[in-house]
Amino acid sequence: MSELNRRTFFSATAGTVATASLAARASADGPNDTIRAAILGVNGRGTAHMTGFTGTKGVKVAVLCDPDREVLEKRASQFEKKHGYRPELETDLRKVNDRKDVDVVSIATPNHWHSLAAIWACQANKDVYVEKPGTHNIFEGRQLIKAAEKYGRIVQHGVQLRSSPIIQEAVEHLRKGVIGKVYMARGLVFRDRPSIGHAKDPDTAPKSLDWDLWQGPAESRDFSKRLVHYNWHWHWNYGNGDVGNQGIHETDLCLWGLGLEKFPSEIIAMGGKFLWDDDKETPEVLSSTYMFPESKQMIEFEVRPWATNLEGGAGVGNIFYGSNGYMVVKGYNSYETFLGPKGQEKGPKGNGGDPLVPHFSNFIDAVRKRDTKIQNGPVATVHHSSGLAHLGNIAFRVGRKLHFDPTAEKFVGDSEADTFLSRNYRRPFVVPEQV
Repeated sequence: MSELNRRTFFSATAGTVATASLAARASADGPNDTIRAAILGVNGRGTAHMTGFTGTKGVKVAVLCDPDREVLEKRASQFEKKHGYRPELETDLRKVNDRKDVDVVSIATPNHWHSLAAIWACQANKDVYVEKPGTHNIFEGRQLIKAAEKYGRIVQHGVQLRSSPIIQEAVEHLRKGVIGKVYMARGLVFRDRPSIGHAKDPDTAPKSLDWDLWQGPAESRDFSKRLVHYNWHWHWNYGNGDVGNQGIHETDLCLWGLGLEKFPSEIIAMGGKFLWDDDKETPEVLSSTYMFPESKQMIEFEVRPWATNLEGGAGVGNIFYGSNGYMVVKGYNSYETFLGPKGQEKGPKGNGGDPLVPHFSNFIDAVRKRDTKIQNGPVATVHHSSGLAHLGNIAFRVGRKLHFDPTAEKFVGDSEADTFLSRNYRRPFVVPEQV
């Protein structure tokens, strides 16, 4: 599909076309109007997408897509063994968008591909589930929102905590004032991230991998085994460090718990590489603070890579502080509250199950009903929760406190910081100015 066609694809009639498409295919796929899904990127997180779709009624995983043919064949064989049929295979996501027999796509590629893949899918009349972070920079988030709105698409962000009944219950306690006025949230990402060593040059891309397509919108670089297929997370060209990896679940919950759907106006961050002499570019340790002076609220965020204490029993999670106590959210499915000036009194608590399948099911429900209001992870969360991480990374990279205009989505009087709001895209893999 040409870029012009993508830009001029279905707009006002998108929802009607999607509904008609599902109805027309009912006779071929069964009485439940089966939704046919394609998964883009199947090496790591894409396997969770397989679980999410196969665990949701009325969905068929019809296509698997990955630029590494070896990975693709391996996952297809595993899928067939487990589910009794073999999805069709594609190596180029553009060919997936050209298919009329695909209704929804899920995106589990590296971060630098997330927004462009989602925008192209919207322009091709597909609904989208996009992994966190939904963006690689601030500009991409606004463009994805515009694309979802223009083409009438359902875009679900992979922040599955929002589909956990237990975490929903925890947030409801915050809304009801169980810990009083909630003035601060703290995000925690304490994950073991060992040294990745140094690349031995030169590396040669395996014949099974389309390295040019894997790089997509990013600046072209020589292939390195230190990048494929996981350690790209620690390189600015492709990833966003751990605040933009695991951390998006926690940045999202910070904003959700505080009742904020906007960017901060002041950001400061410090950190660095203190442990390993290796090829990582992103900081191992990162401490960042985000101020919302209008509501008198703030967010603190900590990334630690190795031996550390827990905070309130949480190593990956969130802590909310209020005038009457505090709440600790541990991982994806449990919380505890502690009331009183020193937290000496136990308050409400809860434990639950894995919210992954419910989050995919919520997405499919919204797709069937063409209703963004019932989404747990709507497209706005792509922009704000991912963007919060990006702002912290920018503050770290420029090495000073930043002032940000949340309305204009620009830094105040800081042209250097503004250069990190977008990137120079590599043609033809360009996030469009006009979606």
